[in-house]
Amino acid sequence: MAEKSQTPIADDIIRIKLDSLIKLNQQANQLPLKSRSIYSQLNGNYTSAFKGRGMEFDEARPYQPGDDIRSIDWRVTARTGKAHTKLYREERERPVLIWLDLRKPMFFASQGMFKSVLAAKAAALLAWSSSQHSDRIGGLVFSEQQHTELRPQRGKAATLHLLKRISEHSAWQTNNTNKKIIESQSANQALNRLRRVSKPGSLIFLISDFRNIDDSTESILAKMAKHNDIVMIFISDPLEQQLPPAGYYKLTDGVQELTINTAQKNSREKYQQRFTDHQEYLKACCKKYGIFFISISTHQPLLESLQYSLNLRNKHSR
Repeated sequence: MAEKSQTPIADDIIRIKLDSLIKLNQQANQLPLKSRSIYSQLNGNYTSAFKGRGMEFDEARPYQPGDDIRSIDWRVTARTGKAHTKLYREERERPVLIWLDLRKPMFFASQGMFKSVLAAKAAALLAWSSSQHSDRIGGLVFSEQQHTELRPQRGKAATLHLLKRISEHSAWQTNNTNKKIIESQSANQALNRLRRVSKPGSLIFLISDFRNIDDSTESILAKMAKHNDIVMIFISDPLEQQLPPAGYYKLTDGVQELTINTAQKNSREKYQQRFTDHQEYLKACCKKYGIFFISISTHQPLLESLQYSLNLRNKHSR
């Protein structure tokens, strides 16, 4: 009997299906996302722990000498005629939000799988791991045409709901195009939506190639980073990082075909420098606002890349 082929099917390369995302639950226990034990490196030896869980309102009690005046509950004070103080408690489950970019530039690869497929699998691993640690899962999945917003909910059902919305997003339909929508506007709209639904102390994963971001993007990130822990996961492909050796190469999107000539060394160097500048800008932005930066390429093993970047495995074991 012939052996069953181990070659990945199209659903693991150019598109994603719900079954593929559900199966990643089996690997999620190898990615322990415990808030106080995760560290990320930013430029050299710079490390920082996550800020910790958020605080939520518990009750109001009569004001006592020594209470912070900023914690006075003015509504209860006005209603009762006596000063009352708000009391807070640490949230039992931390809100975890996943911001997943499914814009057109994410549907590309020269090796491995499409950036969009890699990003979807990363979102699934992070969601399953967070669910296993009893965190509340939510997020925002977006393209140029569709923004799907999910408020954080607890339990396995919330994770399954998120994965279902990822797999059924209209971006996977190749005929869904609208060139009138500017990519940076779409990303900024999605970030603003995420900022409005995120509670202080949330853990936020941003998964994208961060193409065509602008000053407005950075401004939104700065505001979000003040009260939340943010992890930026930069998705790229080897062909975006560096052009192949001198020669003629054909590229296609399944409809149109393009031939490129990489004979000129100067052109190859400029191309590589544009990618380097983009990545360095993202790193500098993350360092400036205390955001954790992770870079993953389509030709790298996803789970190992996340483990390594989050210091969840011995670096020398990779």
